[in-house]
Amino acid sequence: MSLRKHLLGPFCLIAMASVFSCSPELDTPNLSRDASKKEVSFPVSVTREGETIPEAAITRGGRVDSAEKIATMNSSIPAGLVGVDIETGALILDNGQLLYSDGMYHGLLERGLWDVPNIITFSAYYPHVSSLSYGDEYKTYSIPFSSADTEAGPLVSKTIQCAMDRLNMIPLEFQHITNDIGFKICDVTADPKLQGLIHLKKLTAVRVASAGVFVNDIEYGKGFWHRRSYYRDEVVFEGDAVLGVGMENEMFVGRDALVPHMSESFRFYAVPDELEMGKQYVEVCFDVDPFTVEGYTYKALKDQKLKYMLYGVLPDNVMVYGRQYTFHLGIDLGKIYHSVNFTASASDWETKIFENNDEF
Repeated sequence: MSLRKHLLGPFCLIAMASVFSCSPELDTPNLSRDASKKEVSFPVSVTREGETIPEAAITRGGRVDSAEKIATMNSSIPAGLVGVDIETGALILDNGQLLYSDGMYHGLLERGLWDVPNIITFSAYYPHVSSLSYGDEYKTYSIPFSSADTEAGPLVSKTIQCAMDRLNMIPLEFQHITNDIGFKICDVTADPKLQGLIHLKKLTAVRVASAGVFVNDIEYGKGFWHRRSYYRDEVVFEGDAVLGVGMENEMFVGRDALVPHMSESFRFYAVPDELEMGKQYVEVCFDVDPFTVEGYTYKALKDQKLKYMLYGVLPDNVMVYGRQYTFHLGIDLGKIYHSVNFTASASDWETKIFENNDEF
């Protein structure tokens, strides 16, 4: 597994589910033999489906685009499945569990479902949780995702309707419902005498929403985050890395090194949140090497800290679920060392936010 925990974008996971009767010769791990059930198999493939925000979406000198990247479901974590008869308001399948083996997901459905005369609406989600709550005659269901669930990268499928008596395939199209967060950083100091002196020591994303309840509307095939219940500080980087000078030498932030490629960087999933003034921010800790100007040597600086508040950076201060955000950070020593007294002070750094699809 790479240093990058997860990569995310507005892509879809496509699961084509073919249905067949269980036979005595079939040996599927983790699924019990039961003559009252039929097995459903879910071979999973991944498609890329990028969406770009218009160039007019300009904010604070930068732009915010969508990005796309292949991701996978963790085969050791089960998915969940719900089936509802919208016409009668009956819950047909309550939080069924899909398990992975032999290159695909498998689930067991009651044979009695094939006798249901009406169209059944199916919806799947990942990762599976122990219990769901339902509303509006089972047209919506709420998924309580824990912090551990969020680390797995929650997905919800588009709903699909089918007549059970004609069923031979169920295509399930999964989409991400969290955000994927990562960083790029460089030295944007203009004065050549002050360039190349910055050592990144630590980078922390403060107050990251990590758990909450997602409400999925089965009838209309869309959902929303109802509430957030847990926040954490995510340490993205710890180490000692000299920042490249200029945007052309900007690097992705890995766990303990700055890296050239997104696939090598460290990223994390977060529950989409509304940005509040003074609440969410990124903290950078860095050292500055000693340097000499006009015959005078200035001492090194240790453990300098800069904070950048995220409020006001994204449009409407809202993180849109299913989207990847890469924050581009530049530290300017010209704002720390001044030509008059060269004293140190903490100040904000320039920030640009965008994802360049051409890189992926």
